[in-house]
Amino acid sequence: MAKRERVMRMSVEQPLWRALTGYRVLTMLYAIALFVRAYDEFDRPWVACAYFTVLAAWTLGTLPRVANAASCTKRFLVVDLAVALTGILLTPLADSRQQVVGEGPTLPSIWTAGAVLAYAIKGGWRWAACASALVGVANIVQRGELTQSTVHNVLLVCIASIAIGYVVEVARASERTLARALEIEAATRERERLARDIHDSVLQVLAMVQRRGSAMGGEAAELGRMAGEQEVALRALVAGGLVRTSHASEDASQGALVRVVEEPDGGPDGEQDDAAPCDLRSLLFPYAGSKVTLSEPGAPVHLPPRAARELAAAVSAALDNVHRHAGADAHAWILVEDEPDAVIVTVRDDGPGIPEGRLAEAEGEGRLGVALSIRGRLRDIGGTAELISVPGQGTEVELQVPRVAREARGKAGRP
Repeated sequence: MAKRERVMRMSVEQPLWRALTGYRVLTMLYAIALFVRAYDEFDRPWVACAYFTVLAAWTLGTLPRVANAASCTKRFLVVDLAVALTGILLTPLADSRQQVVGEGPTLPSIWTAGAVLAYAIKGGWRWAACASALVGVANIVQRGELTQSTVHNVLLVCIASIAIGYVVEVARASERTLARALEIEAATRERERLARDIHDSVLQVLAMVQRRGSAMGGEAAELGRMAGEQEVALRALVAGGLVRTSHASEDASQGALVRVVEEPDGGPDGEQDDAAPCDLRSLLFPYAGSKVTLSEPGAPVHLPPRAARELAAAVSAALDNVHRHAGADAHAWILVEDEPDAVIVTVRDDGPGIPEGRLAEAEGEGRLGVALSIRGRLRDIGGTAELISVPGQGTEVELQVPRVAREARGKAGRP
């Protein structure tokens, strides 16, 4: 079954746009309520009525514009701030001089802060600083003097909007970093899966061709030499650094996009994890032979299909290491234990064991049989793999899979 591409959109700022939408409506109603309560104190109430008619129509008609950053264009922000500044400058014309000097509210009142906050969410703290500076100048002009109350209100709007703008910028940077990390994680898991498949197939064949060719001599030896060179090159490619993946898509208007290529649930075969459990014994029986002894419970050992397949593949990789490194005369034993909370499979051999530091050295050479084909497989199905080896006393590999496999599929955002 083909892999699918899942697209996730992450946006920390989207809740801010929703809050701004509600703020604009509520503050518009508040400004109108202030006007109605003090209607008799206005010298020219018709000016205020005309302005509030425009303000109400503009606020309600432009609600979709403040639903997200994509809709909130620069042109809209300019007009929106102009509506706020016009209301501030019209206040002396509509209200009495006594009210203006007495620190009465401007016509738009705290609705003006919504226009500045839109700048902060859309463009960050620099845009917020510019918008709040214009609001401050308009307030000083309509008051006719620089009062303590005016300075207080202007600084409050300025500091709050700059702080919100800065938080938005940090949130966007964090989204991009997280998106990149998730993309790298997905690419790493896919690379490890491919490396396991290559190790279990192509690399094994190339190694066999090299050994057989060297033993046969003649033209076969040359073929074996070429196969050995290709094996080394392929191992270097598999063990190399991460392939460079494309940068996570970024869309400042909607948040960061994360594209994760993932296998269908249940693994490459497309089997669902909630499908009928698989008897692990049936997958391990083929490995039994004259030099491999299988000891298993008398009852079926049930595991989810994918977990059973990966566990059997890890056993196969462990046996392959026995055949390759312990010699043709080495014997191996497979012990299957069906515990209440886990299934444990132990693979033990009577070979010479692994010298200390050899695994790290092999991994550096690109020989990732233990790192990927064994430990990598168990890690992907939520299990563990422990390797114990004493020089001269053989090697023991213990594979443990919990009953409820916490499979790490590389799905971004899944807890």
